[in-house]
Amino acid sequence: MEFYERMRELRKEHGETQAQVAAAAGMTDRRFETGKQKPGFDSLLALADHFGVSLDYLAGRSDRREM
Repeated sequence: MEFYERMRELRKEHGETQAQVAAAAGMTDRRFETGKQKPGFDSLLALADHFGVSLDYLAGRSDRREM
C-alpha cells in the first residue's frame, strides 16, 4: 500500500477531514492523499503520533500498526 492510500485509510477510520488531520499534525498542506506530494520527516512523525501507528505502517512498508 502506498503512503497516500494509507493516509486516506487512517483518516477515514478516524472520521476526520483532510483539514482536521493537517491541523492535528501542525501542517498546512492537505494534498498528501493525491500521491503527488509527500510530507517532511517532522510531519511524518506528527502524523504517526496522531494516528497511533508506526512510521513503517504509515509509509506503507509494513502491515503492523504497532509503534
